[in-house]
Amino acid sequence: MADPELEAIRQRRMQELMAQRGMGSHQNPEQQKGQEEAKREAEEQRQMMLSQILTSEARARVARIALVKPDKARGVEDVILRAARMGQITEKVTEERLITLLEQINTQTTKETKVTIQRRPSVLDDD
Repeated sequence: MADPELEAIRQRRMQELMAQRGMGSHQNPEQQKGQEEAKREAEEQRQMMLSQILTSEARARVARIALVKPDKARGVEDVILRAARMGQITEKVTEERLITLLEQINTQTTKETKVTIQRRPSVLDDD
């Protein structure tokens, strides 16, 4: 069981798993700080743009959505920012307009759930 090739594969896989979890990153701390700072600045700029585009009521609604479904709130914010960059939004987005946008997104992304029940044959069943 002391196969060196197998051990090398295990080591590589362990490094991949650690890199995915962020535990074994090969970057020095200054690079990590720089990346974290860039992410933080991008998020601040994003929030500033959203505060300029959305009314306070609409921002509050997006914040409530983010509490329950963070990915959905992020998607709605992305749609709003994209529309603003393309010039489709000329005035602040009100809560009513946000609701209609949410309804449109819901109709586009609605997933149909299907449940199938398969019964296992029992020993006591007669065929």
